Amino acid sequence: MRVRYLPVTEGRRLHIDAFPNFSASGSVKGMKEKYYGKDALLVRCGSYIYCVWQKAKPSQYGMEIYYNRAH
Repeated sequence: MRVRYLPVTEGRRLHIDAFPNFSASGSVKGMKEKYYGKDALLVRCGSYIYCVWQKAKPSQYGMEIYYNRAH
């Protein structure tokens, strides 16, 4: 399960806290299977992992964060 990383300062600037999240100590595989779907795009920022894109709720802004900002 690949999770990209976004620095905290960049996350604050992009208002990543508007996306659903869970603790970084949680199970990425479990959250994808149970809540977000296998195609969800996840970004770790600080001690949380944010779901920036889901097939059920597409977000162009989330795609920009995932592909252009996170590494």
